[in-house]
Amino acid sequence: MLFDTDVLIWALRGNTKAAMVIDKCPELQISAVSYMELLKGARNKEELLSIRKFLADLGFQILPLDENISHRAMIYIEEHALKSGMDIADALIAATASERSLTICTGNNRHYSVIPGLQLSVFRP
Repeated sequence: MLFDTDVLIWALRGNTKAAMVIDKCPELQISAVSYMELLKGARNKEELLSIRKFLADLGFQILPLDENISHRAMIYIEEHALKSGMDIADALIAATASERSLTICTGNNRHYSVIPGLQLSVFRP
């Protein structure tokens, strides 16, 4: 399962539903984009270290971007940015899921619902 940034933020803030969803998954993965978004949101060094510890303790695998993911994300932006407002981060996360045949666990399914065939698991806090 590829976790979107929003679900991880809920878990970091102590949301028990988010924690349960994460605990139930045998394989925990995030895009390098989500990792960067989480770190960018840290307000200080302690929060940054807390985020890194959270991901490491739970065994999250951080999936790097590669040429295929970049190419697919460019196509998603070309096809969907004007009509749906898809942003670069969502395109890269969606492309990571597509290229790796993963389901995205997200609370923002409208960000991804424009992409045909993309598998979503919708999270509600």
